[in-house]
Amino acid sequence: MAASSIAASKLLHNMNKHVTILCPKASCVIRRICTTSSRWHSQPQLRAKSALQQLVGVVGLEIHAQINSNTKLFSGSAVHFSAPPNSLVSFFDGSLPGTLPVLNKRCVEAAVMTGLALNCTINRKSYFDRKHYFYADLPAGYQITQQRRPIAVDGMLTYSLLGGKKRSEVIRKSVKIKQIQLEQDSGKSLHDDVRSQTLIDLNRAGVGLMELVMEPDMSCGEEAAAAVRELQLILQALGTCQGNMSEGQLRVDANVSVHRPGEPLGVRTEVKNINSVRYLARAIDYEIQRQISVLQRGGTVQNETRAYDSKSGETIPMRDKEGLQDYRFMPEPNLPPLIVPEDNTSLPAGIDACQAVVVQKIREGLPELPSVKRDRLVETYGILPEHSFTLVNEDGLVEYFEAVLKATKKEPRKVIGWVTNELLGHLKQQDMSVSQSPISPPALAELLELQETGHISSSVAKQVFQEMWRSSGKTAQQIIREQNLELVSDTAQLHSICQKVVDTHPDEVHAIRNGNKKVLNKLMGLVQKETKGRADPVLVRAILQEKTS
Repeated sequence: MAASSIAASKLLHNMNKHVTILCPKASCVIRRICTTSSRWHSQPQLRAKSALQQLVGVVGLEIHAQINSNTKLFSGSAVHFSAPPNSLVSFFDGSLPGTLPVLNKRCVEAAVMTGLALNCTINRKSYFDRKHYFYADLPAGYQITQQRRPIAVDGMLTYSLLGGKKRSEVIRKSVKIKQIQLEQDSGKSLHDDVRSQTLIDLNRAGVGLMELVMEPDMSCGEEAAAAVRELQLILQALGTCQGNMSEGQLRVDANVSVHRPGEPLGVRTEVKNINSVRYLARAIDYEIQRQISVLQRGGTVQNETRAYDSKSGETIPMRDKEGLQDYRFMPEPNLPPLIVPEDNTSLPAGIDACQAVVVQKIREGLPELPSVKRDRLVETYGILPEHSFTLVNEDGLVEYFEAVLKATKKEPRKVIGWVTNELLGHLKQQDMSVSQSPISPPALAELLELQETGHISSSVAKQVFQEMWRSSGKTAQQIIREQNLELVSDTAQLHSICQKVVDTHPDEVHAIRNGNKKVLNKLMGLVQKETKGRADPVLVRAILQEKTS
């Protein structure tokens, strides 16, 4: 028995240094992750004896989305990210005796709207509870949340991944939403290591949050990142959360475990407060690899809270969770049950319809959601799926693209290149949003029309685009006229230039006459160089073909 164990160990030791993470609910391999010593810091190499024994990742998410509201959840204090410390704190936020919570209607509307967009069941009656724990930036010693009966339950988020050899195949997946609950945010602790003290800023205390709990239906960082990005786009489309992760408006906690398919789930760890979609994918993939490594060498995964260090690319322990914390939940005595009627006919007696949050009214006002928009763009304009992702992922880019199409006869497949490559490339270079573009949709449409109708070549069009970007306000027509960039279509002039190119490049001409037709493109390039890109390419090709035949 010992001999076979040693042999198996040697066999595992000599296998290549890769671990394949499988998706439990699909037969496809999601990604291959290298576990070389340089990346995983000399952790024991991971091996699998067979597909049946392969350890796979299991990922669930808890997401805190800051509600896009002018005031806090239970007080009239304003919400502003960069305000001076402790300048937006009401008596209630500071937990002064005798103060009472007043529920913000906007926050309830946001939660209902988000629940509907995520296919949740909206509870007609939900309750608020106190969750007790002591922390310096929680003045009351408890948080008002919804533990017993949250506002929305049993939803589904459908998200998409680009797969296939060229990452052009759309793979649709879904994750169940267990619940959405309303709750308060806490304040912020600022640690001063120089003076060995901690300062408290209560501006964030009491800001309205939606906590979304996703079931462990994902298997790797790529899936979790795609789900969070889709959620972010949905919240931004709804206007219920701005979703700026760098400002803490969307914070993600990942619950990660590993197990063998068909066996019970393993011990999970929680990776807290990840504030970037890219870091989320990296943190989850690292944690899956770390747990597999621990189990493969005979260790035990600890039930603990960890943090992700973006510099080292590792998760690091924060505290263990073996001792179950007693939050001493109790009903919030100062808030009645939250009633959300389905329509005006089911309003409670004595309640004004203007003061109530009515589900049907919110359902009717839901905007076009990102997945629907992507499908529409592909179906309507015949663009590639990856282009639809680019358009939808960038705020305002779909509207820009469609505005250009309305003002030009150019095919959508040709316009999309200009919008996603030229325009978006310049915006990214200068860290600008679509709304800040110096080239408006009508201005770009005018440029594309001039190219489409043969007034300028494609190379000149790009040159004019650059000039329009630098000289905001100048039209394409003005730039072309000022710099004399119109297409040269004079046959005699082009014959003369082509003849000159043919006479000075006998080797290329000989190659063309021997059947190498691709060399003709080189001669065309030389003619364009002579004319500074102004020669009519169709006419030039015809002339060169005649002279080299």
